[in-house]
Amino acid sequence: MKQAIFILAVVMALLSCSGKKQVAEDDVFYTCSMDPQVVSDKPGKCPICGMPLTPVKKSSVKNTDDIELSDQQVQLGNIRTDTVRKGRMSSQVVLTGTLNVNAAATVSVSARVMGRIERLYAKTPGDYIRKGAPLYEIYSEDLNNAKQEYIAALQRRQVFSEQSVINFEDLLEAARNKLRLWGMTAEQIRTLETRRQAPLTTTYYSPASGYVLTVNVTEGSYAMEGGTVLQLADLSTLWAEAQVYTTQMALIPPAAKATVRIPGERTELSGKVEFSNPALDPAQRINLMRVTLPNREGKLRPGMAVYITIETAARNTISVPSDAVIRDSRGATIWLQNGKNRFRSQMVLTGLEDNGFTEINYGLKTGDTVVVSGAYLLHSEFTFKRGADPMSGHGH
Repeated sequence: MKQAIFILAVVMALLSCSGKKQVAEDDVFYTCSMDPQVVSDKPGKCPICGMPLTPVKKSSVKNTDDIELSDQQVQLGNIRTDTVRKGRMSSQVVLTGTLNVNAAATVSVSARVMGRIERLYAKTPGDYIRKGAPLYEIYSEDLNNAKQEYIAALQRRQVFSEQSVINFEDLLEAARNKLRLWGMTAEQIRTLETRRQAPLTTTYYSPASGYVLTVNVTEGSYAMEGGTVLQLADLSTLWAEAQVYTTQMALIPPAAKATVRIPGERTELSGKVEFSNPALDPAQRINLMRVTLPNREGKLRPGMAVYITIETAARNTISVPSDAVIRDSRGATIWLQNGKNRFRSQMVLTGLEDNGFTEINYGLKTGDTVVVSGAYLLHSEFTFKRGADPMSGHGH
């Protein structure tokens, strides 16, 4: 009887030890440090690379967003970290624009008197006109009458100046002023005084040098007093204009430095932002920005497409290497180190990007240790081990 009780006790002890061993084994799974997609509940070798499988406790990774790696995995994955700190950072805003005529360097030539255009010397837009060159001839009855009055006053002065008490010089000066107001030059007035003969047509000359933009009359047509005959533009300077969205305006400081590049050309032109429209287009919510460029050699043409690169104002902010940021449709994340070989994902809000660095507006603070190399390997390791995206745990 005593022998039977002893045997039963031995059997129960063996069963108890076997249960503890089974429980212990259930808390462990095996994986390969080189191929983390290999997971097994038994020890052995990796079927891919042949290395011994590494035991990992399930309890060590249960109910946590952290991921723990071995020293070998950290070394093979080239995982490097750095401490987050503040620094000055600036960026560039690249805008697509066009070259336009400098409106401040345009001249509108208008008719000084009403009459018929007898001849046009500049008929085609694009023609170059020098200052003082003839533009058009006009037949005007009003102007011809004024010429005749001036010639008559000259003749009366010659005949009656010695016998009359009338001051003919005042009359002549009034007649000259009338001719000047109607656009006659001093040389044309002197010719009237010399020849004492008024031509039927009067020639008007260019007040400035430039290229013809528009021609608003034709030969034989009538021009009204004050009506535009043609427009001239000095193309020695041009405007590079671009549309800027309201979200970009805060990044562009007043008088910001700008670099203008023409597609297909290696030359870069430097300037600064000289104008920013104070009013927005209510339909599109965009602003107009302008840079004045020199065009002394005449290689630039209005209508050309350009790229305008503007340096933004530098500011003191937190930034990390751009390779440390993982992006997808839900946002951006980085990996933080919170222990030896332990890492967790952190969602962040990014800002400017410049010279391989990305500004972090939310989600990091100075002193945090962030993974700057191997972030995508950690991302993949988490997915392989957990079967889920590390960003799935973030609510927003």
